Formats: sequence, structure tokens, C-alpha cells
Amino acid sequence: MWDNLLSFAACQKLTVFCAGQKELNMEGFKGDKQQTKLLNVIQQLLLALGVTAVISIAGILILYQGSADKSSQPDIDHSPLSETDVKPIYGRARDYFDPANFDTAGITNPIEKSFIQYGERLINKTDRYLGPEAKDPSLRFAGNNLNCSNCHLDGGKRPFAAPFIGVWGTYPNFRGRDNNFGTLEDRINGCMQRSLNGKPLPVDGREMKAMLAYIKFLNKKVPIGVKIKGQGYAAIKVPNRAANLQHGSKVFAQYCSSCHGKDGQGKRRGHPGEDKGYLYPPLWGHDSFNDGAGMHRLLTAAKFIKANMPYGVPVGKPLLSDEQAYDVAAYINSFPRPEKADKHKDYPNLKLKPQDCPYPPYADTMSLERHRIGPYVFNQS
Repeated sequence: MWDNLLSFAACQKLTVFCAGQKELNMEGFKGDKQQTKLLNVIQQLLLALGVTAVISIAGILILYQGSADKSSQPDIDHSPLSETDVKPIYGRARDYFDPANFDTAGITNPIEKSFIQYGERLINKTDRYLGPEAKDPSLRFAGNNLNCSNCHLDGGKRPFAAPFIGVWGTYPNFRGRDNNFGTLEDRINGCMQRSLNGKPLPVDGREMKAMLAYIKFLNKKVPIGVKIKGQGYAAIKVPNRAANLQHGSKVFAQYCSSCHGKDGQGKRRGHPGEDKGYLYPPLWGHDSFNDGAGMHRLLTAAKFIKANMPYGVPVGKPLLSDEQAYDVAAYINSFPRPEKADKHKDYPNLKLKPQDCPYPPYADTMSLERHRIGPYVFNQS
């Protein structure tokens, strides 16, 4: 930038020099009108050349600067998200979900490395470190034995499963639930109080810093503030009807019960109190997420289920249809679960409240049942 300004200043000096030459040479030819006239013509040509040089060089510099700015931008894919569009995620040169990006072996700073690795353990084994059975009673911030990775699959590294990739550069951002701008720390503590049915982590504590370090590490190659393919959840075509709980129960029996149990209580690795957590988490009941969690919203749960369940389905190759995901999500969320206190304080601006938010108050006149199981009114085109 400064080099361009200096070059432009040099062009301006050329014009001033030409004008100065006119004043200097006129002194030597005052007595000769013919020579003076000839000199005037020459000086006008020099001035024209000087101005032309200024404009030409400035134009070249502007074009060069624009080209340099363009070439320095990252190669960003702005095309719409799609759960079936997998090859652009795993096949392009710049692959933000490439497992090689998440190898901590190359981190040379031992303190940084320890924080990142601890953060990864907290995400994948939340129950062991922060749950109600954690060995250190002072760290029992979670109220259930779920892990962050039960929703943020593969430690937040799986596309279309609320991954952490693409998250770091989007905060602080506006959250309708708070009607305010919030930090990533706020977002983490929202999960602690809702999905994990517990209490917030100290913002300046080691555990919060470790989680932040881990999330930042996962985003080291992601452009700041850019939404990338695979971020968030997969899109679905929402059926224009209320969810069918009877059909949802059949889908659950066929695709979900083998892991989560017929009663939806999951499968433990050991017995309660043994600090071993779940192999497959409970989907409702006292040890599941509370009714203020995002996964308790029908459409959020349906999008997650469509792209990721049954567990182990390949990315971009969903087994369930939109209708099946919609109905089974409603079935799962029809069962009792812990209640989040002060839910009525969510969404101070009720106009920002999503239609599938399952608890009042609302700005519209739709019934509570319709908010919970549909049908919903919005344009999907």
C-alpha cells in the first residue's frame, strides 16, 4: 500500500518538474518571441506527457493492487450446503475436514499441546471429567452422563453433525435466544446448561480454555467468518403435515432401538457410579438432555438424525428419508426429560422464536402441540 502511494507521488513530482522547467526556461528566452513560442509548445507537450504518465501509472498500480488482493483470498466454496454433496468435502484440494488437519503431533509448544489435547478429551469424555460421576467433585459441572461428542460427532469433526470446523471465526455473533451478541464461551455454557443439564463452566477456568484451544486448533485452516460445506446440519424437506408419532415409533424400533434400547435409555459401559459412561446415550429420561436443549426441537433433531443415524452411516449417504427422520425425531422428543428452569426467559423478542421451539410463550397463535410436532408454516423454496 505504501509503495503504491510513493510511486504515485513520484508521478506527481514528474508533473511539477515539467511545470518548473517552463518557468526556468522562459527566463532565457524573453527577448526572442519565436523561440518563446516554440518553447511554449514543447513545454505543453511535456506537461501533457507528465499528466498522462501519472494517470497511466496510477491505473496500472490500481489494477495490480486489485489483482494482488484477489489472488491473496482463500479458495472458498460458497455453493449451498447439501447432505448429498460429499465429494466437494472430501475430494477438493482444500479440505477443511481432512483428518490430517487435526493431528496434534506437529504442535511444538508443550503447553499449547496439552491444552488442545485436554480439550479434546473433555469433548469426547465429558462424562468422565465433568459429569456427575467425575472423580473430582469440584469438576462435576454436567448434570448428566452425556458427552459433547454425542451431538458433535467424532469430537466435532464430522460434517453435518454440528461440527466445530467453521465455528471459531463466527463468534461473537447474534443469538435470537438471548436477543444479544454472544461469545463462544457463552455458547459452550449454553450447552453445559441445556444439553448436559448442568451449570456453566468458569469462563477463565482451565476446562473452558482447553475447549477453546481445541476448537481453535480444528479451525486453523478455515477462513475467518466463512460458512463452509458440512457446517451445521444437513438440509431436509420438511413434510407439510404434523409428525406421525406412530410411524416414528416404527422407525425407532427398526433403526434406533438396537443401540439406544427399546426404552430409549441407551447402553452403559458399566453400572451407574462406575465413571464409565455410555456406549450409546439415552435419548430421553433423567440422564438425557433437558427440554431447553436445541436437540429437543423437532426440526433440529430431524436434520441431525437424517444425516447421521443410524450411527455409522457414511457422510452424505443417508439411510433415512426426510419423512422418517421427521417422525422419529418427534417420537423421541415426545417422552419426558429433565426440565430447564426459566425457559420463559428465552427469546426476549418472541418474533425471533423458531416455530419448532417446544415451549411457550409465543408471538403467534399456533397451538403448543403444533409448535412441537407441526405442521409448520414457512417457505422452503
